[in-house]
Amino acid sequence: MSSRSMSLLVAGAIATVAGSFASANAAAEDFTPAQKQIQAEHTKLVKSGKVEPCFGTALKGQNDCYAGAGTTCAGTSTQDYQGNAFKLVPKGTCTAVSTPNGPGSLSPKV
Repeated sequence: MSSRSMSLLVAGAIATVAGSFASANAAAEDFTPAQKQIQAEHTKLVKSGKVEPCFGTALKGQNDCYAGAGTTCAGTSTQDYQGNAFKLVPKGTCTAVSTPNGPGSLSPKV
């Protein structure tokens, strides 16, 4: 994969996460103080560049944060390997994560 393609892929993943956090922030008043703290910690981790969101890899109720419409924050995914729920993994390892539904994804799975 060319470095330009990789840069676009990483930029897309960051935009997806930022959009997810922005969407989650729209309902931030519904978050408990603990959920707000978790969201802030996860945002800080992603911005550090050390981790990335890996969609489709979380077990039911074990996602790290925002899992699409109808959910709010950490622990709200409703099924194993939910395509719009993510776990934070070390940067560069997501697509090597194997699940019964295929590899992890840097963008939400539909």
